[in-house]
This record gives sequence, C-alpha cells and structure tokens, in this order.
Amino acid sequence: MQPSSDSGVSEAPAEQRIDSLIQELTLAEKVAQLGSVNADALLDESGELDEEAVSDHLSNGIGHVTRIGGEGSLSPSEAAERTNELQTYLREETRLGIPAIPHEECLSGYMGPEGTTFPQMIGMASTWSPALLETVTETIRDQLEAIGTAHALSPVLDVARDLRWGRVEETFGEDPYLVAAMACGYVDGLQGDGDGISATLKHFVGHAAGAGGKNRSSVSIGRRELRETHMFPFEAAVRTANAESVMNAYHDIDGIPCASDERLLTDILRGEWSFDGTVVSDYYSVEYLRSEHGVAADEREAGVAAVEAGIDVELPATDCYGDHLVNAVEAGELAEETVDEAARRVLRAKARKGLLDDPTVDADAATAPFGTDEARALTERAARESMTLLQNDGDLLPLTGEETNSVAVVGPKADDAQELLGDYAYPAHYPEEEIEFDATTPLDAVRARGEEHGFEVRHERGCTTTGPDTEGFDAAANAAADADVTLAFVGARSAVDFSDSDRDRINKPSVATSGEGCDVVDLGLPGVQRELVERVHETGTPVAVVVVSGRPHAMERIAATVPAVVQAWLPGERGGEGIAAVLFGEHNPAGHLPVSVPRTVGQLPVHYNRKPNTATEEYVYTESDPLYPFGHGLSYTEFAYGDLSLSTDSLSPAGTIVATVTVENAGDTAGDDVLQLYASAENPDLARPVQELVGFERVSLDPGETKRVSFAVDASQLAYYDRDFNLVVEEGPYEFRIGHSAADVVETAPFQVTGTTEVPRTGRTYFTETDVTDGTE
Repeated sequence: MQPSSDSGVSEAPAEQRIDSLIQELTLAEKVAQLGSVNADALLDESGELDEEAVSDHLSNGIGHVTRIGGEGSLSPSEAAERTNELQTYLREETRLGIPAIPHEECLSGYMGPEGTTFPQMIGMASTWSPALLETVTETIRDQLEAIGTAHALSPVLDVARDLRWGRVEETFGEDPYLVAAMACGYVDGLQGDGDGISATLKHFVGHAAGAGGKNRSSVSIGRRELRETHMFPFEAAVRTANAESVMNAYHDIDGIPCASDERLLTDILRGEWSFDGTVVSDYYSVEYLRSEHGVAADEREAGVAAVEAGIDVELPATDCYGDHLVNAVEAGELAEETVDEAARRVLRAKARKGLLDDPTVDADAATAPFGTDEARALTERAARESMTLLQNDGDLLPLTGEETNSVAVVGPKADDAQELLGDYAYPAHYPEEEIEFDATTPLDAVRARGEEHGFEVRHERGCTTTGPDTEGFDAAANAAADADVTLAFVGARSAVDFSDSDRDRINKPSVATSGEGCDVVDLGLPGVQRELVERVHETGTPVAVVVVSGRPHAMERIAATVPAVVQAWLPGERGGEGIAAVLFGEHNPAGHLPVSVPRTVGQLPVHYNRKPNTATEEYVYTESDPLYPFGHGLSYTEFAYGDLSLSTDSLSPAGTIVATVTVENAGDTAGDDVLQLYASAENPDLARPVQELVGFERVSLDPGETKRVSFAVDASQLAYYDRDFNLVVEEGPYEFRIGHSAADVVETAPFQVTGTTEVPRTGRTYFTETDVTDGTE
C-alpha cells in the first residue's frame, strides 16, 4: 500500500523524504532497491504481465525494471500500459509504495519496436556537431518518456583506438576531446534540464583498450594514459553535463575488475569528481566477478565486492544482490551502512525523475512521438551530415542526373535495410528474427533519382557480406560494363553476437563482423567484397565505393583502384536518402573522420596523437601515416584558411588565449567545413602526443563567403599529469595549428606559457569556447 498522506513524507523536501524512507525500509526492502528484473521474467508469451512472477519479483519493491518495451517487443502503447501496471503494483501492493526506474537502451535511438533509428554514433561523430546530436537525443527522449522510461543506458564514451574491437561503431572515435564534446551533446539532449531521461556514461573505464581488440579482455595501460585519454570524456561529462548515471566496464585493469574497483567507482568518480548519481552494472558484470574473472568464490562474494566498490544497481536482473546481500549483512560480511548509501542514491534518482510522485504516463498518447515526419526528417538530416567523402579523384562525384544515362548498383550493402543499422538498433540487436521497419535503402534512393532524372538503374548484388561465393561477379561486371558509373556498396554487417564461438559461421552469407562480440583480426572488407570491387573496376567503368559499415576498413588497395570513396558508416533507417543526396550533389558532404583509417591492421595503433617516436617510426612494408587521417573529409567546394592570430603570445598558466582564423569558401558551391584547432607542446618535460585537438567548429559558408572563427582556450586545457602525477600547466613554448585534418595543417602560431602551476581540482576547463563572425567585419 502507499504511504499515508498524513505521514508528511510525500510533502517533505526530497532529502528528508529519502531519509524517512531509508529509516522505514527493512534490510530486504533496501536491498531490493539495488536490484532489477528484466522483461522476460515479468511478461508472459502474449506480452501481458505474469501476476505470479510480478509478485515473486516485486513484493519487496525493486530498483530498476529492465527494458519492458524493447526486450518485451511491445508497441509503444503496450510498453506504456505494462509499465503503468508495474508501477501501479509497486505503488499499491508493496509496503512503502516505491516505484521502479524503468530503463531502456537507446544508443542510436530507442531500441524497441517503432523507435526511430538514427545513424550509429561513429557516424554522428563524423558530423562534428554536438548541437545536432543534442537535437537527435531530444527526439529519443520524447519517445522514451512516452512509454514511461526514466533511465537510458547510453552514451558510449570509450576512446576507440584499436579498430579490431567490434564496438568501435558505438563510440565517438579516437580523440578524447571529440568524444567528450559529442558525449555532452548527447547527455544534454537526453536529460534536458534534468527533467528528461537519465543518461548513463559507459563503459567506465578503458573498455576500448582491451588486449587484442577483444570486447572483455584485460586492459594494460599506464595510469597517465588512463587519466588523460580514457577518463577525460567521463570527467568532462560528469562535471559539465551533469550526467546522472555511470556504468562500469567488463574488463580488469592491471588485475582489478572494474566492477570491483573502489578506486575507480568511489574514490575518483565520487570523491574527485563529485558525482552524485547512480552507478549501474553492465549486464551480468557483477556475476562475471565469479564466472569470468574468478576473483569471487560465489554470487554472494561477487555481490559484496561490487556494492562495496560503488555499484548501486545490479543489471539486468538480481543475481548477486538480493538475498545474497541480506545474508552478507546478517553474517557481518557487509556493513548495512553501505547498503543504505546505495539505496539512498537509487531513491534520490527516483525523486529526481518525479517517480515518487507519479510514475505513470498517458498510454493513449504513447504513440504520438513515434513515426513522425519530424523524426523522419531529422534522421535523414543526420544521415546526410554524417557522410564523409574520403577521396574524389577527377571529381567523379557528384553525379549529374541529367548527364547520366545508366547507373550500375552492386554490392551486398545496397538493398538490405538492416545493413544500414548499428548493433544497438532494435532490428539489428535481434538478427535472427524478422523485424519489419520503415527504411530507405541506397538502392531505393538511387532508383528514385533514376525515375526523377530518367536514367536506368541496373542492380546486381554480386556477393554477400561474408560468404566466399563469387558466382554473382559476372552479372555485376556485366551491369557495370553497360553503365556510365558503378556504385559499389560494401562493408561489414553489424549486430550483437552472443553466440558460442563457431569459426564455420564466418562463411555464412551475412554473419555480423561489426558490433558487440564481433571483434576481428583483419580490417579488410569481409568476404569477397574487395574482389567484387576489383572485378567491376576491370570493366573500365568509373567506380564510386560507398562503405556502409560501422568499422573503418583498411582499403589501401581499393583506394588505389577506384576514383571515389564515401564513408557512410551505419546511417540509420533513412540512410539511403542521405547517401543518394551526397552522390547526386543534393547535399555537399561535410563529414570528417573521427578515427584514423589504417592502410593495414598491422599499423595499429595509428591514431593521430601518438607520441613522437611511435608516430614517425615505420615498418618495412608500409609507412607510419594512415590511409586517411583523423579529421579528414572532402567537399564539393574548396575552403581556404588564413590570418591566424593570437590574442597574446605570452599566456599565464591561469589565463586564456584566443586564436582567431579566417575561413573562406573559395569554390562555387555552398557547404560546411569543420575547422580543427590542435595544440602542441614544443619541448615538454614528459614525452607527449605530437599534437592534441583542443577545439573545433562546424561552419556553413556560401560561395565566396568568409567568416572569422575564434577559439578561446583556457590554459588548463594544456595541462597534463606530471612526474609526480599532479595535473599541471607547464611553462614553455607551445604551438597552435589550424588544419583541415590532423595531417593537413595550414596555419600555425607559436606562444609561450609563462609559468608552471597545478590545476585546482575544481578549476579545470574542459572545452574551448568558439565564436563565429562575419569575415568582412
């Protein structure tokens, strides 16, 4: 039953209300607030609530309810109805009437039926537009709120430098500054002013740096690199975007699993960064302390280790918390005060989301934000802006519909809607099921242009994504030979692969080779796709390769063969429209790479900000430079930079310096450009990266238009951890560099930092402020 209205609890300020609840809760009820239950355990085969299961799992209350809509495969209205029913049970049938926190996945959109699927995050990172991402996640927030969700398990802040890792596609790339900026845009849109959906920063920390590029393998990196590279985006998002939740990583760092690392989850996260939200476990990671890491003898020991380290909620179900924690407290193995603090944080999250007042939603209105024209237009815009033109020899692109008589479309990524989606999109997350959804494939979009402009479109797939069969090569080559241009759509299929290891599956026609659990040892195009491209190229017809893939592929041989390459990533449900808009010149591409694309897997690591010795040392068979550098992206126009000036050439270690540069659209086509500001320490006390991104700005320019872009950089942004592991701004010479990419620097300016000073814990600036003005002023 609900608390009586005369108890004063419901009218009390939030903290007093939480204190009162903590005092009233029994040990079992407090522990229940640290647990969760997933949809499969609560729903019957028809999608209705199983009343006996609900009573079994929720009689003491619960912390989180896991993916009622997504895992339950419920329509928006059904998801809202089931969520309301669960919340009503908790309000009316449990002793203190405390509702649950319903959570969902939403990396590239709500991962449930009818959710709008936007480009995968590696594609959103290619826009270099946190503002656009914020608009995207505002739409995601509307859809989640409509079904009663209060908490989301996104975004991913892992800094991806080993491109063999399957989850590179989920990230914002290789640079901590860009990752942090995009992540904050994501959080701002999802959480709003605090009344939206709680965002979860994951995976804390270093998850992308696993040995061998594998998803859950051990991480061995120095504490300086851990802080400066992998922790930086988390710290920035906690301190500047007020992210409300953090998720631990699966792996161990130097032998300590993140799920039991008190230094990470409590000392640093809460102590140093003042994080006051909830820490939730990655799915099953608490149990993995026993079954995978072997540091716990049983579930009880695993649960105690995790809650003592700072994990407030075990997800997706209660395996190691629950009765195990109750027994541990009663046996004197766990302090009840530790349980109280975790329960307090969970209750605080419920209070902040308004769940303690009214956890229900209007189920009749739940469908309103789904399938709207606005959402469809936004995902198409996001797809267009994520397109990255990597090369365009001889200006093959854009194609002119009026001057084109026939187009050949080949490749396995041309006519399969699921091939457009990232691993955490609802249809891709369940690859063995036939899930219908509205999408526009590249072939659909090219055919629509053919009908509009009167050119013929011939389609031959040629091969599958991973299978060895080449029987379709002749038909594809014949289609190419009769065409004015060939569009080859290639790449890796994305999904989440939880299957047991079976090497024979790689020869199946379309096995996933990108996404969670899909780590690889070879960055080439899977299957026989490279051979297909080479075959159609042999016909003499110009070939434009469109890479529809979540991972960067080492394609040096293809790049040397064909004139044009477009990196489309995984562009979402309207990705075909975004691709065709770029190919036919309806949209001027402005995407820039968030990762360095290697020539071969053997070049790894190949990220742009390696230390000098690593960046310059070459192999016998290949150079050190990547095939396409970080920040690279071409346009159908030309942008010229000039007149770089600094507000001072002598910067106080506690001051700010402003770098200003002119950018001009020197071509005859309107377009966007991404100006990139890099900083380099000329002779630092420690070996430092050759340069580091410290600011960027996406600017729109008409032909002949100029603008002045100013970057205000705080001295603390130049800080690093010194020999004593203090965060300091070091005296000495520095240089700012303005570039079209990390490798294409066109303007430089030196300056001097006049002293060395330690950065106060609360005095750090994370992001450069930018300002854009008319260049004629």
